[in-house]
Amino acid sequence: MRIAVASGKGGTGKTTVAVNLAGIMAKSSKSICYVDCDVEEPNGHLFLKPVIEKEWPAVLPIPEIDEASCDRCGECREICQYNAITVIVDNVLVFPELCHGCGGCALVCPQKAIAETPREVGSVATGKSGKVKFVSGRLNVGEPLATTVIRTVKKSIEEEENILIDAPPGTSCPMVESINGSDFVLLVTEPTPFGFNDLKLAVETVRKLDLDFGVVINRADIGDDSVEKYCRDEKIPVLAEIPDDRRIAEIYSRGEIIYTALPEFRSRLEDISACLDKFFEKNREDKI
Repeated sequence: MRIAVASGKGGTGKTTVAVNLAGIMAKSSKSICYVDCDVEEPNGHLFLKPVIEKEWPAVLPIPEIDEASCDRCGECREICQYNAITVIVDNVLVFPELCHGCGGCALVCPQKAIAETPREVGSVATGKSGKVKFVSGRLNVGEPLATTVIRTVKKSIEEEENILIDAPPGTSCPMVESINGSDFVLLVTEPTPFGFNDLKLAVETVRKLDLDFGVVINRADIGDDSVEKYCRDEKIPVLAEIPDDRRIAEIYSRGEIIYTALPEFRSRLEDISACLDKFFEKNREDKI
């Protein structure tokens, strides 16, 4: 099974849920791979503390012009939707930071004057944290295309494993790229006006992708009942509620795992794992 943990906004406790759920699932003898796709600010390693075994660059193919063969026809400029390549008089200019590496310019060039050279935009690391396999991506500072690194991260996943994807916050392209192809999405929210508003945006996004999903309400005893009422009205399952507890914040700030430091919260995380097991078991029965 491939589970994505996402949120409409940052700071709701998405990574807290993801790393703790990975540990709970590993302890129940499941083969689990934690995948940190929040490549602009990956922090799963601060909690899981993996031993990194391998690291390699994430690259983007950038056009390189053969000036001797190029006749400045402008076909490359016409096909580029991102204005990453243009022709000015007798010069062909390439703007690497705008290029999405689609390869369209090289494909349409009638003179075959465009080759592609790799440009490093980030890195991917793999390792282990006890029984949890660990994969993480990191976008280089100043690079705009997080999706390139996310795609590289997802390609490194072994498909036969149970996969837990820690997605970037929000509902923009990086989040969509991360959760796309998942079997189930856990949306972590909080009962505040901002949390409620961004939860609705996340729900719309997940529904557009036609993915099954449920909600985890973090800091459930603050704010009001707007989130719970919304989930009831929209028939969205609430898999767990985690109370607002200062000890959780202190443990998080020290980079510790909640279910080991505060065993009384373990049952709430086990409830999430049990709900996921029931969902996938029902899906298997329906297919049979």
